[in-house]
This record gives sequence, C-alpha cells and structure tokens, in this order.
Amino acid sequence: MVAGFRGLLEAIAGRPVAVVGHARPDGDCIGSQVALARVLRTQGFTARCVNADPVPRRLGFAAVEEDFTTVDGLAEFEGVAIYVDCADHDRPGPRLRERFPTVLGNIDHHVSNSLYARHNCVSSSAAATCEILGALFLDEDLPIDALTAQALYAGIVTDTGQFRFASTTRVTFQITAELMARGANPVDAGFQLYEREPLGKMQLLQRFLASFEMHADNRICIGTLADGVFAETGTSHEDTEGLVDYARAIDGVEIGGLIEELPGGIKASLRSNDPVFRVDQLAAQFGGGGHACAAGLNVPGMAASEFRCKLVQALEQRLAEVDAVRKS
Repeated sequence: MVAGFRGLLEAIAGRPVAVVGHARPDGDCIGSQVALARVLRTQGFTARCVNADPVPRRLGFAAVEEDFTTVDGLAEFEGVAIYVDCADHDRPGPRLRERFPTVLGNIDHHVSNSLYARHNCVSSSAAATCEILGALFLDEDLPIDALTAQALYAGIVTDTGQFRFASTTRVTFQITAELMARGANPVDAGFQLYEREPLGKMQLLQRFLASFEMHADNRICIGTLADGVFAETGTSHEDTEGLVDYARAIDGVEIGGLIEELPGGIKASLRSNDPVFRVDQLAAQFGGGGHACAAGLNVPGMAASEFRCKLVQALEQRLAEVDAVRKS
C-alpha cells in the first residue's frame, strides 16, 4: 500500500487534515488517529483528531498531548478528511458524514470496508489499522517518536486481544518489536488498559455473566445488558469494552454475543473463534459490519427480546451452513 499512501500524502499537500475516527472509539481507532496526526505534523501538515465521542478513560495514555475535537469544533475548518479504522462512511456518525460528504483518505483493516474514499489504503489481512500505519511509517522511514509508538502499540495490542486473536501474524510481532525499539512501553500499556478497571465495570460484568443464555447445543452464548444497568452500576457504554469476549471464551462456544438494551433500540456485538463463521456478514444482516471474527451492529426501534430471537435464528442458520460445508 506504499504507493497508495504516497498518493494520499500528495493529495493532501497544503491542506489542513481532519483525522476522523469512528463513534465509540476503541484502542485501534484512537491509536490510529493519534499516530497519523503526529506523523503528518512532522511532514509539515496541519492535522487534528475528530470524533463524535470522547477518548475513553482507559485510552487516555495513548492520546497524551493530543487534543481531540467534535464536529462542533470544525466550524472554521477548511480542509480534507482522512478516515481511520472506519469500515464505511457512516461509521463516525451522521453529523460527521454530513460534515464530510466526500472523504479523501480511508485507512482501515475491516474485511467489510466499502472503499468509500478517493484514496483507500485497506488491508483486511492486517491485525489492526495501527499495524497498517506502523508498516507504512517504517517502510517510508517516517519519524516515529515514543508517543507515536505507544499509540500504535495500544491499537495493535487491543485489536489482537493481547496477541491472542487469529489475526495476529509474524508481521504483527515484527512491527511491534520496531515500535518497542522506538519507545513503546508494553508494561505501561498493559497497566493502563487492563489493570485500572472501576468497581462499576466489575458489577457490570456480573450482570452480563448472570444473563447468559445458551443455544444450539451450547455452541452459541448470548448475554444481555438491560436498559438502566449503566445508571445502576455507575458505568457507561465505554465499560462494555471486552465483555463480549467472556461469552466466546466458554469451552465449546463458537459464537458469543452481547446485546445492550437502549432506550431507542439495541446495540449488539458478536465474536467468534473461527473466521469461517463470518460474523461480519451476520452483523450486516442487521445493518452492521466489522471483521470475520468480530462485528457489531445497531438496530433502532426494536426490543431486545425480539432482536434476540432474530439473532439466534440467524446464528443457528450460520452454524448449520458451516456444518454442511464441513461435512461435504
């Protein structure tokens, strides 16, 4: 993708850049935004990070010295947008889509990416968008200081599930080693990401585990967070990060899911241990998307009980399809 990246840099020459991430940002989103903005500045560009939602508490360490803004902070902005870690034009939210009806750059690793920008640097074989950026920066000999390296590391370690997911490759470790040589600190990142959980999140986890329902001879596990649970536990949607992995972690479970009841509908996350199940395609049936093993979706105006029935039916059908292919 080096040629495509060079073309993107040529296209933004002399123009301010908004580095846009998706709504409810995760580690790969924040890390990609911070790293790209910092490296662009070293090349003389003006760059700022833009999100619909704030940087999550546990990712603050990866965004040190970086000021994020919302669409409201772009009133005087006259430049172009580069979207990172966004599978489609809608992912940052409706207001940012309206603000940037045309996207100049798209750097991403989702298999469902729709190549919606003028310049697309997309590789679904990469473990994280931060892996793509790290590789491009290294190949182009662009400066990576300690803060940039730490932001890239944060994106890689979170999107690989601490290097446990199937997307992790030899290249992932090679890039990570180079980032460590440039100042990335795995010890601090691990502490900030995984050892500073608020008590409320533990209570949220209790509620989620207690809600588990098994289907398809215990090959599917679905948990639900009821409407009002965040107020009861003093948590927010940010604290659901990583919970769905508990549903997938049960021995024998092939697809795990988390359903959040919202006042105006539902939000759901899907995880599988094998890309053959293509949970991104399952999510797409409900207007969502993502990766082969990790996907999400939002359905407005539907009760959780109704959605659960539809979701379980779709999951059971996928299991049957995979079983048929395996037998043949």
